Amino acid sequence: MPDAKRLLVLGSTGSIGTQALDVCTRSAELELIGLSAESSWEPLVEQARAHGVKRIALADEHAAARAAEAWTDGQVLAGAEGLVRLVVESGADLVLNALVGSAGLGPTVATLGEGIDLALANKESLVVGGELVVALAEATGAQIVPVDSEHTALHQLISGQPPGAVERMTITASGGPFRGRARAELEDVTVKQALAHPTWAMGGKITIDSATLMNKGLEVMEAHHLFGTPYERIDVVVHPQSLVHGLIQLADGAMLAHLGPPDMRIAISYALHGGESAELPIAPLDLAAVAELTFEAVDLEAFPCLRLAGEAARAGGTAPCVLNAANEIAVHAFLEGRLRFLQISEVIEWTLAQLGAQPVRAFESLYEADSNARNVAGERVAALGG
Repeated sequence: MPDAKRLLVLGSTGSIGTQALDVCTRSAELELIGLSAESSWEPLVEQARAHGVKRIALADEHAAARAAEAWTDGQVLAGAEGLVRLVVESGADLVLNALVGSAGLGPTVATLGEGIDLALANKESLVVGGELVVALAEATGAQIVPVDSEHTALHQLISGQPPGAVERMTITASGGPFRGRARAELEDVTVKQALAHPTWAMGGKITIDSATLMNKGLEVMEAHHLFGTPYERIDVVVHPQSLVHGLIQLADGAMLAHLGPPDMRIAISYALHGGESAELPIAPLDLAAVAELTFEAVDLEAFPCLRLAGEAARAGGTAPCVLNAANEIAVHAFLEGRLRFLQISEVIEWTLAQLGAQPVRAFESLYEADSNARNVAGERVAALGG
């Protein structure tokens, strides 16, 4: 396979990762050379065997030791350092970063620092790393291609548009499982209800972010950094059918929309094939059967996480990093039954108020802000009864 693109998949046992492997099996243009997971060593070893991969990494060192005992057909790397080694020593042409949370920042920095193109499903890398990540990509010439239905839509819509033609961008939100509910109706929602997303099948953390609409706040920040668009020109609108993934408004008032089935393999394939459409076994939309597309304004009183994300984005500096870390702590506590649903935003707002926005001079500033935010958020969770 001399012309195949050498691909490394980080987070291969998760929702995005497993769908990426499905895309890989259908393409002669992609050669899988490495896989990683957080701690799910058994499915990771199974994937390595199935795809003939000889190098894997596990962030959890105990899990890595178990994998090394069970699998002797290749090399097992361990810990955060192992993840970075997998990237730096792989000889990859493209890295898909599908890790969850701020743990994805280190591998993103390693990938771009080596000048390797990055297919980015880990939106937290851009939320936390912001200008530093973008500047690193520009310095090494590495490309960042988004792996997200909304950003893929915007990427396709603005491709070929002349400079200055795009006036506004709109990201769509399904509204999650609690769309249409007032704040008072969200007091006692359960973890099971919050995980019952009406459209998309995703991991637990991302599904809760969708229920709180925090995911849209993170996506707005990601769009800002990916496309260099000011925050005041990025909108969010609720679109429950999840068939319009993004819209752009042009200088003359016309709008262009990107429609497609709610299947993440479309975005994954687009990124892995360098921004080109490749054939997939996905039925196109039947617009007559769809019948109608509806749009609604976001209720920021019921879903304050989107407001908090906007405030952190405009504050800049370490504020997005603090927001992200506090959100990870709060969501984890909610999933464990230690916080109520509406307390997720309360923990985030408290943490932002305590720590504010500090200047970011280097990646070390971000790691320090992340650690401080986790401590403050953890204390607030405990104070609230968790």
